[in-house]
Amino acid sequence: MATSDYQHLKLQIVDLIGLSKDAIHIYIGLSLLLLTVIFWGKGRVTFTCLIPVFIAALGMEVMDLYDDYYSVGFFRWFNSFHDVVNTSLWPTIIVVLVKLKYIENSKLRL
Repeated sequence: MATSDYQHLKLQIVDLIGLSKDAIHIYIGLSLLLLTVIFWGKGRVTFTCLIPVFIAALGMEVMDLYDDYYSVGFFRWFNSFHDVVNTSLWPTIIVVLVKLKYIENSKLRL
């Protein structure tokens, strides 16, 4: 089974950072949410701030599914679903909690 350049890059990132792939997905999702709130939402948490999180999660998984098909001969749907959930679950929970007023949505002050 040959490793694609994308998979090789992911393995190098895992080795460099020293975290599991699941943890990296969680950090990517939370980081994207934070950056989006700061730069796109201008400090406000909105549902539109989830768009980059979902785009990144789905984009990474499209590449993983493509690699799965060409390296193992089939799609590993559960693995991809698992990664999309890992990337987008906490950002989604945070936005929902803000919208339900469990977390205050005051402007970030930098």
